[in-house]
Amino acid sequence: MHVTRAQFLNGITLGFTTLVCSLAIHSDTVPLPQGRLATLPRATLWAWERREDLQALHARRFAVAYLDQTLTIGLIADAQPRRNLLALPASATRIPVVRIETSPSAVLNDWNRTQAVHAILASAREPGIAALQIDFDATRSQRPFYRDLLLDLRRQMPAQLPLSITALASWCSSDDWLRSLPIDEAVPMMFRMEPDHRHAQPNAEDFRIREPLCLSSIGVSTTEPWPSQLAGKRIYIFPDNGWHNDLSSVLERGLP
Repeated sequence: MHVTRAQFLNGITLGFTTLVCSLAIHSDTVPLPQGRLATLPRATLWAWERREDLQALHARRFAVAYLDQTLTIGLIADAQPRRNLLALPASATRIPVVRIETSPSAVLNDWNRTQAVHAILASAREPGIAALQIDFDATRSQRPFYRDLLLDLRRQMPAQLPLSITALASWCSSDDWLRSLPIDEAVPMMFRMEPDHRHAQPNAEDFRIREPLCLSSIGVSTTEPWPSQLAGKRIYIFPDNGWHNDLSSVLERGLP
């Protein structure tokens, strides 16, 4: 059995947009080769901040992307490790996720960026992990800070470790700022993890995944309809009710 670093330290919500319930994800091009992520299982289960026992998981079929720490940037950068137990098979493909949040008083300066990178590197250097993922709903004004953070992180993290980020659907469709980032993938979040934070454009017919970094993966949830065009994509799945309740529904649904 494997437990995350946070266990040794004693240790989102429903609301999918109506748009995505019936949305077929259109792309201007076919999914790109997945590079350093190509050897990972096609399906990845997100394990967020709740107690989860996934010891019986089929480790060859599913990877696990688990919340490893939450980094809150205010006047200083404050890192809080995962509080709840996560039990995994010893052979599980593990992807620690660092969630970044900002307070109303956030100071996005060089000092806090340096401290944030230092904290994230603790997750990036965990032994035996397959990739690192960053989850940050950066506003437009926060993008320069986020870009510089990712550049610093990529230079200092293990060279062969893939770097993944979650992405607002709009970043992948009507924006082009992702292409300058030193990342292996951006996972478009086609469900709402937090009210009003993750949403696609309101006109389904006009929605397209255009950003190349978003073409090879997608984020969905267990209790909401999945987009129809999933062939060839890496699928990240969030459990609205926890994996104790939702894993059977994923196994019954099967993957296209």
